[in-house]
Amino acid sequence: MKLSGKSSIGPGSWISEDVIIGFPSRENLRKTEYQGTVIGTHCVIRSGTVIYCDVTIGDHFNTGHNVVIRENSKIGDGVSIGTATVVEGNCTIGTKVNIQSLVYIPTGTQIRDRVFIGPNAVLTNDRYPPSDREQLSGPEIEEDVSIGANATILPGLLIGRGSLVAAGAVVTKDV
Repeated sequence: MKLSGKSSIGPGSWISEDVIIGFPSRENLRKTEYQGTVIGTHCVIRSGTVIYCDVTIGDHFNTGHNVVIRENSKIGDGVSIGTATVVEGNCTIGTKVNIQSLVYIPTGTQIRDRVFIGPNAVLTNDRYPPSDREQLSGPEIEEDVSIGANATILPGLLIGRGSLVAAGAVVTKDV
């Protein structure tokens, strides 16, 4: 494990040898002192995972292999993130969220509590790529939502509390 920045890991956590925690964001690349990552207790972080700086992760968190979590993201307790999933920067993920393998979560996405996201789901944040970064708006997913495998959620949409998005769906309007 490589620990960078001012990072901390809670007791009872198991971190694989080839995990990087506190990887510097672009503005911290040449700095020796910067805010790292805070990881809660009893977490399991598997090989190949890279967690950037300025990330806060709660207790009982676990990853599959080769997960990337970018800077300025907040993740609650009891979250599971599957193999080869990417969580871009400035995302919020609530508690007891289950994100399966190969999911893409773009910058600015908000995921509330008790959400399930099936494998290969893609959330987007840019309606007319490539566009000005200030216009990026990830989806907002409220509590108790289930999103099926291979679903695509377009930018800025609200997936309301208790909603079910079918496998393979392309969501173009609020649900």
